Amino acid sequence: MNYQLETIVSQPFEQNSTILWRKDSTDAIVFDPGMEPELILESLAINGLTLVAVMLTHGHSDHIAGNAAMKQHFPDAPILIGTGDAPLLLDPWLNLSGFFGTPLTSPPADRLVIDGEILIIAGMTFEVREIPGHSPGHVVYCVNDTSPPIIIGGDVLFRGGIGRTDFPGGSLKTLLHGIDIKLRPLPENSIIYPGHGPVTTLGHEWRTNQFLKLTS
Repeated sequence: MNYQLETIVSQPFEQNSTILWRKDSTDAIVFDPGMEPELILESLAINGLTLVAVMLTHGHSDHIAGNAAMKQHFPDAPILIGTGDAPLLLDPWLNLSGFFGTPLTSPPADRLVIDGEILIIAGMTFEVREIPGHSPGHVVYCVNDTSPPIIIGGDVLFRGGIGRTDFPGGSLKTLLHGIDIKLRPLPENSIIYPGHGPVTTLGHEWRTNQFLKLTS
């Protein structure tokens, strides 16, 4: 694999932020910077990396809390998010932080992405696949030009689980349908880097994840 990937786990929600870069480049992308952005900034510095984009799977507070710090240190790095989740960045009740007593907002998105869009950033190619149900406009980012393929999955599919659907804008039916039509066609060896918990593969989840039996 030509890419280097590091996962940073932020407390208190054990949320996974992902740093991704090419081995022959110092340009890096951060996905879903969480509530301990200093850990991300430290890793970027240690690896001699320059942040060139913040790519968000969705707008819940534990996945966007580090956006302001990323922008402060790398003001030219754009923030990308799915169209349906853009309002969550600016509203602490929509992004759920208000319910936890620590309301926060993010800088606004610099670019909105849509289902099926192809992005070329930092020398890497991503396909955007919109899978709502956990949040109104949740997206995943698929890297298909590496072996095995990589999926930055946010809170859609976990090892042995799926994202919660009891938040505002959530829907179990919508989430399961999206997983079925947007992820099932992908290669089974595709590696999923989820927003919480350990890495898994699509094949493992098709065979063992009890939630997915509802879609088969």
